Amino acid sequence: MVFHGFQQLGGPERITGSLILAVFTAVLGSLQFGYNLGVINAPQKIIERSYNETWMRRQTGVDHPRPIDQSVLTTLWSLSVAIFSVGGMVSSLLVGTLAEWLGRKKAMLVNNSLAMIGGILMGLSKYCQSYEMLILGRFVIGAYSGISSGLVPIYIGEISPTSLRGMLGTLHQLGIVSGILIAQIFGLDVILGTDELWPFLLAITVLPAILQAALLPLCPESPRFLYIMRNEESKAKICLRALTGQQDVTPSLSEMKDEKQRMDMERKVTVAQLFRSPMYRQPIFIAIMLQLSQQLSGINAVFYYSTSIFIGMGIKQPVYITIGVGIINTVFTVLSLFLVERMGRRALHLLGLAGMCLCAVVMTVSLALLDKLPWMSYVSTVGIFGFVAFFEVGPGPIPWFIVGELFSQGPRAAAVTVAGLTNWSSNFIVGMSFQYIVELCGPFVFLIFALLLLGFFTFTYFRVPETRGKTFDQIASAFRRNPSLLDHEFKQHGTELDYLDDDSSV
Repeated sequence: MVFHGFQQLGGPERITGSLILAVFTAVLGSLQFGYNLGVINAPQKIIERSYNETWMRRQTGVDHPRPIDQSVLTTLWSLSVAIFSVGGMVSSLLVGTLAEWLGRKKAMLVNNSLAMIGGILMGLSKYCQSYEMLILGRFVIGAYSGISSGLVPIYIGEISPTSLRGMLGTLHQLGIVSGILIAQIFGLDVILGTDELWPFLLAITVLPAILQAALLPLCPESPRFLYIMRNEESKAKICLRALTGQQDVTPSLSEMKDEKQRMDMERKVTVAQLFRSPMYRQPIFIAIMLQLSQQLSGINAVFYYSTSIFIGMGIKQPVYITIGVGIINTVFTVLSLFLVERMGRRALHLLGLAGMCLCAVVMTVSLALLDKLPWMSYVSTVGIFGFVAFFEVGPGPIPWFIVGELFSQGPRAAAVTVAGLTNWSSNFIVGMSFQYIVELCGPFVFLIFALLLLGFFTFTYFRVPETRGKTFDQIASAFRRNPSLLDHEFKQHGTELDYLDDDSSV
């Protein structure tokens, strides 16, 4: 017997009010993540001036205080940008523990305290004349984002019907890009991007944290967590009925029961066991490579430094072009919502990687010729727009939720921890080093990303399976039954997870 197509669990699947509320509330965490990812971009020059003013005020007793050295300012600014990723790296190690200890919903609720602390620190930094407070606040809000980036995909994936899991999982990325766009708009000098108001631009991050904290108690907990991890069948039934709108949830419970029985036969899966066990080694390697393909694509070089990139291209109002990037970002994320269940995860990821690689080459050529051909600035702009658009088609949303699809309930938390650490570590490397690489490589900086994208495309083509329409247990069972057979199937086909059942001969 083979698995083909979509196997429905529990009859016709529909979107209920409880499901909408739960997904919306969870995605507020993604919005926070995106807002703080993009908010530091537009006011760069204004905040750097504030750093310089603070530096000069601290030179007490000096008749002619000297402005901050440019190299020191570059280091301080790079730290202000990249410390966000350090916070994410540190906290990503806690995602699995928090998700299992507190549960998905309560962990998100507790996490909001970090958003409030980080927002307050950043908002008060100018008035306290302390760029250290801003850097610390960026670290704390990064820690919030690291936990949120792990919890939100887990929670949405576990409460979503199988046929809608890809579409609803993409909403995590839509929340991120919406947050980036809001940050870019609020960062305009006619709104909050001024010398006086920029602290409010950073502090406003506490508002969605308050809203999420108010709504989470109204949302159901993950039924899979309650049934499989806590053995609370009655509570799982209540949550399932709220999420599905159906009184008879027996088929869904039966599928969870099968997964729980398999999980009970396994020992508790640790991070180390993910790499030691042949059963998990292949999927965790795929998960890590997909996270790397997202961050080492060069997308955050554009998100963090697009304003300075556009200034280097001679564009007089770069902030508006940056907002244009944000709009493209959001539009194509919405497009991927409708494509992910139609085309599949693997096809969209390949399309996105190929398109980004081509755009990176276009950006390299146009930037190299910019001095001789000024009109190449328009080609570069189109290249950046295309780069962002193709990112949101596949490499943006898919790595976040496919990790949860590749693993059953037992190893899922540990796998998300490893994937999150990989994502945030590579995010930090790009954020901290990009300015220095630009100084070294000049217009050829995006050629490095083009080569990396080509490598990730090759890996995805030969090694990443299609998970569309498969239940968590079907996907995990394919890896569990015969990892060597799985490798063979990848090499031969690399498309669908259509494998023999346990009672079939190989």
